Amino acid sequence: MEYSLNNRDGNYQRIEKYNVVTTEKLSNHYKSIIELLGEDTSREGLEKTPLRVAKAIQFLLQGYEMDPEEILKSAMFKEDYRQMVVVKEIELFSMCEHHMLPFIGKAHVAYIPNGKITGLSKIARVVEAFSRRLQVQERLTTQIKDCIQSTLEPLGVAVVIEAQHLCMQMRGVQKQHSVTTTSDFTGAFNRVATREEFLKIISTNLH
Repeated sequence: MEYSLNNRDGNYQRIEKYNVVTTEKLSNHYKSIIELLGEDTSREGLEKTPLRVAKAIQFLLQGYEMDPEEILKSAMFKEDYRQMVVVKEIELFSMCEHHMLPFIGKAHVAYIPNGKITGLSKIARVVEAFSRRLQVQERLTTQIKDCIQSTLEPLGVAVVIEAQHLCMQMRGVQKQHSVTTTSDFTGAFNRVATREEFLKIISTNLH
């Protein structure tokens, strides 16, 4: 692995990790793509672009190296709590697998424990692990739900994702303000009253 260390800016220091072989191969491919589009990769502005894009795409798709189940298990505790746990407005950034353009939005996740809970930040990390891959929003919603259900074995899981897709905004129909909403539920959330309580919580501004 290659470690790229940026210069310090006050107290800020960023360390990025890349696979050397993968970076080189990706860089060569991106160089060819840019040239096929009619650009000159030797000019100043583009000289390092293939390398930058190679590193950027690895960062954007780093979810393949994350294990969502292990993320949840790393902070799993026994707890006799059987009320709804909701983590809402989790920012997500993903890449549409059809055109490799971003879709950006928020995930709202809830579960009702059945003897086991997990650290709240782990729910957000599960969203991150699945979203940092080539995705479709429908699959992403279900993967998050299934992972939490199979790992924590709660009484129910609810996931709602709202996102804007650049493949709709930049190309195709070019509708700038459209929002796509997907949802998936298990267990107790299949009951109307429980599902409506969750939907009310995520639609209410409590802060």
